[in-house]
Amino acid sequence: MMRRITPWIILLLLAISLVVDLPTVLPERFLTNLPLAKTIAQKFPLKLGLDLQGGTQLVLQAQMDKISPNERDNALISAKEIIERRVNLFGVSEAVVQTSKLGQQQRILVELPGVKDSSVAAELVGKTAQLDFREIPPDTSPEASSSALLAAILQAKPTGLTGADLKRASVTFGTSAGQSGPQVSLEFSAEGARKFAEITRRNIGKPLPIFLDGQPIEAPTVKQEITDGNAVITGQFTTEQAKTIATQLNAGALPVPVKIISSLHIGPSLGESSLNKSLIAGTIGLGIVTLYMIAFYGWWGILADLSLLLYTLIVFAIFKTGGFILPPITLTLAGIAGFILSIGMAVDANILIFERMKEELRWGKSKTVALELGFTRAWSSIWASNTSSLMTAVILYYFGTSIVRGFAITLAIGVLVSMFTAIVVTKTLLRLFIK
Repeated sequence: MMRRITPWIILLLLAISLVVDLPTVLPERFLTNLPLAKTIAQKFPLKLGLDLQGGTQLVLQAQMDKISPNERDNALISAKEIIERRVNLFGVSEAVVQTSKLGQQQRILVELPGVKDSSVAAELVGKTAQLDFREIPPDTSPEASSSALLAAILQAKPTGLTGADLKRASVTFGTSAGQSGPQVSLEFSAEGARKFAEITRRNIGKPLPIFLDGQPIEAPTVKQEITDGNAVITGQFTTEQAKTIATQLNAGALPVPVKIISSLHIGPSLGESSLNKSLIAGTIGLGIVTLYMIAFYGWWGILADLSLLLYTLIVFAIFKTGGFILPPITLTLAGIAGFILSIGMAVDANILIFERMKEELRWGKSKTVALELGFTRAWSSIWASNTSSLMTAVILYYFGTSIVRGFAITLAIGVLVSMFTAIVVTKTLLRLFIK
């Protein structure tokens, strides 16, 4: 039963891979006339890293002068997470944020693919945003005119509640205080919740201005005392307005000042050149392997090459659908190197199988029996070699940086898919060929 289903499964995988892969290589003029292909290309884009599509790389120096030595590691990790969240909220896709230590210096490396203006990148992640909550003068009347309230807000005094006390701000949707639509939800730390309770208790019915870098960004009115550390800012916000407010609040929660010590812009032409050279290298590698298999194994080699072609299509489709089926996969130069390496490993299993089949044929077995025994007896070697490669990929991913992780991910995907194509696809094609 399984033998009858397997060819259809292979055809289904081939069809799915072609549907996902082809729109990427079609010229734009064809996509214009093919709405479905254009939709697929937009739904499953090939995510390229900084070294392939260009962008900006920043090195930030964390200024730990006012942070106690035993808290510096936690402050650095917290700063890294906040910068990463800030970048993601602004819509920079496939950004890489990682920490490093150089002697007594703590640094944060930020890679922003597609961001061509380094000044925009610096404004996005390098600015030290200081968030604080302030109180208007106590003699200000809640019924004062708009101009009087604005003057009071500009004269507001710090309360001691700052961005360091804010855990997160997020956009929510619901009904609160008789208003529905986008809202900004605030969650404070335990110390922040205590401060916030005292502030809201003495400012019921009054605006509570929120300042970012000395400029007011919002002044919600306190309706009641809030003791649980969770608050909601309501208003006639659009989704974008609520998102902007939440982003500003999160940006102000940076626990340690940072400054940019280096900025590197990688132009799209350099990235395109690297991508083209990588594609040429991959094509040459695939071509050499294909010719080798045909020269040494004849028809068997041709079937193995068909299996290798399906392997390439499946792996490419997995790269594109990352984030939909699997975690997001960003293709970098190191990732392409892992993919090219896995091409050779993909055909390695076929070579083991074919050599075992040759031995069975020399011993007088029929082609059908030699096929089954060849796959069965080569399996232990294939399993052992691929398992060791997967273990290496896991170790590289766990201990490596972003570049090494890209190599490890593509290598692991290539090894897993190669086992499927070598054992299932090649075997099915050989069965059909022998019949």
